[in-house]
Amino acid sequence: MFATAFLDLPPLEEAAGKVILPGSKSISNRVLLLAALSEGTTVIHDLLESDDTKVMLDALRALGCSVVHSGPSLEITGFSPPPSGGRSGGGRSAPERPHPNPPPKGEGAKRLFLGNAGTAMRPLTAALALLGGDYEVSGIARMHERPIGDLVDALRQLGCRIDYLGNEGYPPLRIHPADALQLAAPISVRGDVSSQFLTALLMALPLVATQDIVIEVVGDLISKPYIEITLNMLQRFGIAVRRDGWQRFIIPAGSRYQSPGEIHVEADASSASYFVALGALAAVDQPVRIEGVGADSIQGDIRFLDAAQAMGAQVTSGPNWLEVKRGAWPLKAIDLDCNHIPDAAMTLAVMALYADGISTLRNIASWRVKETDRLAAMAAELRKLGATVVEGADFLRVAPPATWTSAAIHTYDDHRMAMCFALAAFNPAGTHVRILDPKCVAKTFPDYFEALFSVTRTDAPHIPVLCVDGPTASGKGTLASQVAHRLGYHYLDSGALYRITGHAAVHAGLSLDVAHEHTIARMAETLPIVFHADRVLLDGVDVTDAIRTEEAGMNASKVSALPAVRTALVALQQSFRKLPGLVADGRDMGTVIFPDAPLKVYLTASAAQRAERRYKQLISKGIPATLPALRADLEARDARDSNRAVAPLKPAEDALLLDNSGQSVEESVAQVLKWWDEKQAFAPR
Repeated sequence: MFATAFLDLPPLEEAAGKVILPGSKSISNRVLLLAALSEGTTVIHDLLESDDTKVMLDALRALGCSVVHSGPSLEITGFSPPPSGGRSGGGRSAPERPHPNPPPKGEGAKRLFLGNAGTAMRPLTAALALLGGDYEVSGIARMHERPIGDLVDALRQLGCRIDYLGNEGYPPLRIHPADALQLAAPISVRGDVSSQFLTALLMALPLVATQDIVIEVVGDLISKPYIEITLNMLQRFGIAVRRDGWQRFIIPAGSRYQSPGEIHVEADASSASYFVALGALAAVDQPVRIEGVGADSIQGDIRFLDAAQAMGAQVTSGPNWLEVKRGAWPLKAIDLDCNHIPDAAMTLAVMALYADGISTLRNIASWRVKETDRLAAMAAELRKLGATVVEGADFLRVAPPATWTSAAIHTYDDHRMAMCFALAAFNPAGTHVRILDPKCVAKTFPDYFEALFSVTRTDAPHIPVLCVDGPTASGKGTLASQVAHRLGYHYLDSGALYRITGHAAVHAGLSLDVAHEHTIARMAETLPIVFHADRVLLDGVDVTDAIRTEEAGMNASKVSALPAVRTALVALQQSFRKLPGLVADGRDMGTVIFPDAPLKVYLTASAAQRAERRYKQLISKGIPATLPALRADLEARDARDSNRAVAPLKPAEDALLLDNSGQSVEESVAQVLKWWDEKQAFAPR
């Protein structure tokens, strides 16, 4: 997962290949809570691993639920039943039911932090209010701006005792034990703000169903497909809800959760929307194949396929897969009621940038109470790219850019903003897009950008490379690796390739001179090298420490002076140029390997300073050394590298010189990142 402050996307051109989607967030958190409320143990397969499921699991553990990881699966054992049931109105006892561990007597409320996960906050609030106990539920600041008053009002009709700890109608909440539950009268809940309020009641009320319990929806119910998911999951756990259209739902008397034993979580249809759009935009010759969800999905957002096809996508599907290619180009403008696909409709807004006219997305007022005010956020960010946008109370009208502009996209800590706006990198003008706070995708799809880059293609010159060259012991490796980490780019330690080649040649009994030049070159072409985290493997053997010795460094200089070996390694080094970008360090990255790199940095630390750094490193490892000897060795190596016939050590003509003799690593990193920003086509906004 990218943990960088921003991620620069170069111009992207084509897409093809296979993506395996993560599990559905909506299904995952429903399954977790239902398993916790059920008798028996439930084995859950293909559960989404994300921020939202993490906070749900943390809450269930805090409540005493048994959570056991078993390979890729998860085993949830429901709460132990209480010694006796609670009381309902009319003096009838509620059936024994699962019950979380209450806080120890005298210690006040048990506190549960639920991040920005509406799929955890709303259902847990309802379940805890009915189960009994003393709890405080809270989240991040944005969750405290997301309404919950309609759910609380419905629960209070039942006799639940819930207090607001901040603003009226919003979390955080204090939940107290209820004295008695009033189940006879129908429970009214608004349906036009969030379907999660109705979902929360449907999931919680089977816990106290001593008689038929009726829920009546006030107003038009939005996001109906999410209620379909809830009803489907309830059925899997033994609850057969009856309903009269979308206005009246009945929980049958005697309902009791039973574990299905095993359950598979379907892949996320909302996440599929980005790759369906990707196929429609850029899969020209071969399709984008999406595995984990098919056209028969139980998730409402699968109907995004209809909208994508209306815009021109070519879609084929099987029971658990989709394949999408570009059809009409430019895409066709649409005018669509999106109430049935509220999350996936965000992807349509970005697809509208590529349409042949003005597109209108209607009935999306629920966007305003999501992870951010998505109507306002989407309008603001689309305008940055050059689109003309009209934002209404419950609609968005998008006219494609007459002129595309590069933009830094603010994501508002909203995973879907980051994911759908990444598609703007396919713009025909080739303008650059910066995604701010890309790590917010962890809410539902932690590996989204890795998945995106795995199926996208662009010409090599479009993939940015930052070169950090310099003499031995100048700190170029440390600087380059940290810059790569900050940018979310790949990292190439070219010196390691030469060190590995020298190491392998010595172990093969070859002399590091012209006598064995071509033999070493042939060996270098097929060296089985794997860079894994901070380790280097050669044919499966960890050689990280072996290639970092002084002897290995000298051997690297010797083999790098052999023209045939250098030629053999050039193609290997250039193969590291992959999306989204590369930071490469060495002695000729900017002059020979990547002469078209947009930023080249050459370190000029003095031999005295470099000798002192190396001295401290060796002494800290218990290796004897003297400063004069180290300085003499570095000066000799500098002379040898600078005077070799092939690719001598020198700055590229357009390199920026950085004397890091008196700088900390962080200061050097900051300077390189400043230079990188100055090279960009836009200023962050």
